[in-house]
Amino acid sequence: MGAMAIPLTALPTKALLLLTTAIISKKAKQLPPKESLKFLLTLDNELYDLEGTHSVRYGNGVHSKHRHTSYHNFFIDHVKSNDSILDIGCGYGALAHDIAIHHPNCHITGIDLNERNIDKAIRKFPAKNITYLCGDILDERALPEQHFETIILSNVLEHLAGRADFLRKIQAKFSPNRILIRVPLFERDWRVPLKKELDVEWRLDATHETEYTIETWNDEIRRAQMRITHQEIRWGEIWAEVTTSNS
Repeated sequence: MGAMAIPLTALPTKALLLLTTAIISKKAKQLPPKESLKFLLTLDNELYDLEGTHSVRYGNGVHSKHRHTSYHNFFIDHVKSNDSILDIGCGYGALAHDIAIHHPNCHITGIDLNERNIDKAIRKFPAKNITYLCGDILDERALPEQHFETIILSNVLEHLAGRADFLRKIQAKFSPNRILIRVPLFERDWRVPLKKELDVEWRLDATHETEYTIETWNDEIRRAQMRITHQEIRWGEIWAEVTTSNS
């Protein structure tokens, strides 16, 4: 009787990594330089997606980037202790909950288009000073016109078309004292322009309408008739506080 084949996934991890790397390297060497790079950069995207999925598993349902990058601290530090806060695109509520714990006298309204996100937020991140809503922020039925001292847009703007117009609309509707924004930089890594040049998906998320350079970011804030009052560049992202131009 012949020997039984061993499934690749049954190999020890180190042996599987060495074999996988050898196969990938051999394939890459067989291709012309441009096709070799397209092959490797497409694999890079696939691995990035897998890493995100398993980072959520590792974090017990919360992506570990929340902890590693400490971006929550930027928002916690830039709200006031008694603010009424609107978290647009709040996702499953991890950021809103962290702010609520650090600022118990604030009230936070978190709103998201995705019903599953809101269901998860209500289950996993409830707090007495948070209200979660599902809906479109510009729809009066979801959230009527009112005043919020602080509006949060954490990884939201890049998903939208007409971003300067959107910023003007939420200013007019909610009259915020400040808007706290987090967006990804196009200039975060040399592989990003290379992927774009080779027609490989270069965005962190295929639903992104844009990823920013410093110049396009500054231009967008200017066109929204706003000004930047604080800005940090961290983890390949822009973290900024902006206000109306006349405030």
